Amino acid sequence: MTRYVIRRVLWVIVLLFGVISVTFVIFYLFPSGDPAVLRAGPHPTPQLLATIRHRLGLNKAWYVQYFDYLKALILHFDFGFSYQTHIAVRTQIFNRLPATISLAVGAAVLSLITAITIGTIAALRRRSPLGRLATGGAVVAISAPVFWVGMISLYLFATDIGKLAILPGAGSYVPLTHNPGKWFASLIMPWCVLAAGFAAASARLMRSSLIETLGKGYVSTARAKGISERRVIVRHALRVAIAPVVTAAGLGIGVLLAAAILTETAFNIPGIGRLTYDSIQVGDLPTMQGTVLLGACLVVVAKLVVDVVYALIDPRARSR
Repeated sequence: MTRYVIRRVLWVIVLLFGVISVTFVIFYLFPSGDPAVLRAGPHPTPQLLATIRHRLGLNKAWYVQYFDYLKALILHFDFGFSYQTHIAVRTQIFNRLPATISLAVGAAVLSLITAITIGTIAALRRRSPLGRLATGGAVVAISAPVFWVGMISLYLFATDIGKLAILPGAGSYVPLTHNPGKWFASLIMPWCVLAAGFAAASARLMRSSLIETLGKGYVSTARAKGISERRVIVRHALRVAIAPVVTAAGLGIGVLLAAAILTETAFNIPGIGRLTYDSIQVGDLPTMQGTVLLGACLVVVAKLVVDVVYALIDPRARSR
C-alpha cells in the first residue's frame, strides 16, 4: 500500500507541474489583451506602458518569465498581483476560499448521500413506480443546466422574490464564523442546486453498478447460504458497487468547481467561482491563472484521495 501511495504522489507532482506549464502558456504567451494596458488604466502613455512592462517583467524572454513565475509559485506560493485591484492574488484566494469550500464540500456530501440512496432504490425497485420515478428524476436533473436550476430555485423559494419564500435568497451568504445558523440556512439552496446534476449522474452509475453486482456469482452463493437479503445487499453488494461511485466522486470535484462559478454567480456568494467570473470579465490574468491553478490542485488532490480510498476498498487497484 505504501508503494502505491508513493507512486500516486509522484504522479500528482508531475501532473501539477504540467498544469502549471500549460496554464502559463495559455495565459502569458497567448493572452487576450495587453496586461500593461489593463494595469495602466484608460489613455496610458507609451512611457507609462513601458514602465509597467518593465516592472511586471513582461519585457523579458518568455522562458525567463516562466522560471521567475515557477520560482515564486514553488518557493513562496506567490501568484502575483491582480492587474485590476493591485491586491495579491493569494490574499484574494484565501479570503474567498472558505465560502467555496463550504459550498463544494456541502454539495459533495449531499450529492453522494443522495446518489447512493436514489441509486440503491432504483436498482432494488427498478420495476416499481418508485424505482422508475427515481430513474426519471435523475435524467431530468442531469439535463437541467445549473444556472437555470439556480434561477428557478430563487424564483420559487427565495424569501425576497420567491413564490413560496422559505429559504434565504441571493446575497444572503453569511460566513460560518459569524453566525453558524444563518451560514447553514444561506447555503441550503446553493447546496441543492450544485449537487443536483452530480447526484443524478452518480445515482445512475450507482444503479448500474449495483444491478451488475447483484448478478455476480458470490452474491448468489451468499443467498444460497441463507444469509438475509439485507445483509447480502449491505455487506456483499454495496461494498463492491459503491467503488465506481467513489471514483466518480473524485473526478466530479472538477465538475463541482466548474459549476460553482455559475452557482456562486447566481446566488452572489463571494467565493473562488465568483472571483474567477469577475476576473474573466475584466481580463485580469494573474487572478484567472491563480484560480485555475487552485482548481487544478484541488482536482488532482481529490483524485489522489479517491485513488487511495479505492485501493482500500478494492486491493486489486494497488497493482495498477
